[in-house]
Amino acid sequence: MEIIKVTPRGYCQGVVRAITIAKETAAAYPNQNIYILGMLVHNQYVMKALEALRIQSVDDKRKKRIDLLDDIEEGVVIFTAHGISEDVMRKAEKKGLICVDASCPNVKRTQEIVKEYLRQGYEVLYIGKKHHPEAEAVCSTDPRHIHLISSANDIPAFHSKPVFVTNQTTMSIFDIEHLFHIIRQQFPSAIFSEEICNATRVRQEAIASLEHKNIDCLFVVGDRHSNNSLRLAQIAEEKHIPHVFLIDSVQDIHIGEIKDLQRIAVTSGASTPTYLTNQVIAFLEAFAIDKAAEKPSVNIAEIL
Repeated sequence: MEIIKVTPRGYCQGVVRAITIAKETAAAYPNQNIYILGMLVHNQYVMKALEALRIQSVDDKRKKRIDLLDDIEEGVVIFTAHGISEDVMRKAEKKGLICVDASCPNVKRTQEIVKEYLRQGYEVLYIGKKHHPEAEAVCSTDPRHIHLISSANDIPAFHSKPVFVTNQTTMSIFDIEHLFHIIRQQFPSAIFSEEICNATRVRQEAIASLEHKNIDCLFVVGDRHSNNSLRLAQIAEEKHIPHVFLIDSVQDIHIGEIKDLQRIAVTSGASTPTYLTNQVIAFLEAFAIDKAAEKPSVNIAEIL
């Protein structure tokens, strides 16, 4: 059995920055209650590690970020790497909360581009995932003139209106290309700005490049809440890798599914701790040598 370590993999700069900000906030406000509006990054192990630093997540998938603020009365609120709308920021400040913005710079850049085209009178078609916090932050800026596009069926019909098209930073580069093509047919004069972040792009391209390398199986180490991890698994399936597993940690590997395989590749999402991926690689390498290798437990103290 051969284990192929896909590169690049793991944390992107935006995630590293967000986690660093959260840790610095915990140190700076030792006597304050500290909350995160949602998941700082989409990984359950990172969130558990932050809880150990007394940082609490306020999250409810049925609520928007602005409504989640109703559950915070005092202290510090950290806005996640996925970006935040101006309305949410204003509400938090009005409540007297200490606001810490851990938004990824790439996400903020996309938000500013959208605002500029809105000022110029454009209708904005924003390709993104419904209910994703990054898409929510952008679309809540001006719901009348920003239209969330999750599939071709969501593309509206306009007459004599200028159209600007952009996207959530963690979408599949192949899905974006497909939707851009369809939108161009309907709006030939539309302006396009493809905003897939570079970390997402190079990770997806690395998976696509496995198509002709006789890979039997790919493990994507990442949380199911993580859009970039889901997209890596999606692309692997589209490239006809026979077995694709999205796993949270080494504990999710089932020996019966891999014991007869010859070439196993491993990657991880941009919000996955290196520690978790290294555990998976180390176990698979040990299993390749000794079929009786034991899976290690996950130590939360090692995550951050």
